[in-house]
Amino acid sequence: MGKDIIKPSILAGFMELIPSDQILFNNMLDTIRKNYEKFGFLPIDTPVIEKAEILLAKGGGETEKQIYRFQKGDTDLALRFDLTVPLARYVAQHYSELTFPFRRYHIGKVYRGEKAQRGRFREFYQCDIDIIGNGSLDIKNDAEIPGVIYSTFKDLDFGEFTIKINNRKVLNGFFQSLGIENPVDVLRSIDKLEKIGKMAVMEELESIGLDSTVIDKIFHFINIKGSNKEIIANLKKLDIENELFKKGLEELEAVNHYVGIFGVPESNFVIDLTISRGLDYYTGTVYETFLNDYPQIGSICSGGRYDDLAGYYTKQKLPGVGISIGLTRLFYQLKEANLIKSQDQSLSKVLVIPMEDCLDKAIETAAKLRENDINTQVYLEEAKIGKKFSFADKLDIPYVVVIGPEEVNNNTYSLRNMKTGEQVVVPLEELLNIINKNSK
Repeated sequence: MGKDIIKPSILAGFMELIPSDQILFNNMLDTIRKNYEKFGFLPIDTPVIEKAEILLAKGGGETEKQIYRFQKGDTDLALRFDLTVPLARYVAQHYSELTFPFRRYHIGKVYRGEKAQRGRFREFYQCDIDIIGNGSLDIKNDAEIPGVIYSTFKDLDFGEFTIKINNRKVLNGFFQSLGIENPVDVLRSIDKLEKIGKMAVMEELESIGLDSTVIDKIFHFINIKGSNKEIIANLKKLDIENELFKKGLEELEAVNHYVGIFGVPESNFVIDLTISRGLDYYTGTVYETFLNDYPQIGSICSGGRYDDLAGYYTKQKLPGVGISIGLTRLFYQLKEANLIKSQDQSLSKVLVIPMEDCLDKAIETAAKLRENDINTQVYLEEAKIGKKFSFADKLDIPYVVVIGPEEVNNNTYSLRNMKTGEQVVVPLEELLNIINKNSK
């Protein structure tokens, strides 16, 4: 009796890529990391497993339902579900060792026990930046964040995109001026405007007890359009005597002013009074970023300003501002929309093929190429020459170096360009020049 074979498979909601897709994914991740570092953000990494009491300090709700939690001995453990709670714990724990404002980036996997469905993942990469202040944090930091978003998505090159911005103080102050003390239900309804249409939203607002005058004012407010400066001017014309609203408007105007100075073109940055994300978390500026030609993908990068990062772990007041890119979901959706395509089958620039009894020289040659920062592999299997060239062809390796007795005796190298089929016999220096020149 032979042993039973277990069918190879992975759990739903987890992403696993073939090498060509993984190369593409890694290139995107590297582009994001380089842009974060370009703006002076420092790397951190935190454990994937945290104490459950740390992750659940806020308690209850959706988080508790979605968290992966388990016991090991007497310890109650959980997998991190985002990178923000670990950041809060990290800053509180290392407070005396950090320099403020603390600018950190963190790229890592997080885990959520969501219902598995197409495009929803239980394990996924998040790419976060945050700027944390000690006691206070200047509003100009909020204006720099779109500069980071713009630089990153310009380099990722997925097409035209728009960074939409709003301020929660403007929204909350406006609702307070209408006598709506808890605007959560109102905001949830407004959020459905594009999906269900104006009439259905009006009905929802009526069902939560708002009269027609208030509903008209809400629609007048969210329909304020025009250039960013025109929107700010129109908000001022509302003459709302609410301190929270005035403070939010002042912040929005300051952010709008500095964003341009941070190098974001007006065509990529708009004030949108319907953006209301993070209802119970964000307290000021909020951002969402959309691909102009693919709005159905949803926000590809979002975040905002919060007053108190680590209130559950320290008495220190730590305000901050940050954004997150859900890279796994974004990668999946861009692939589905055919916006990105895997091109590299291999990371090797050169395959060295040894002929009979020339293996030593082939291995030495590969070492010399690697010393010159050229990714190189040696074909070590016994096979006919045609199969060896076919291997390079399938992996799209641009160059093959053949080492035979003649090359060993003359200290030369036969170099074939796999795209053109052209073959030359050259000394080492010229070999390096040709490969480096054509690999850039």
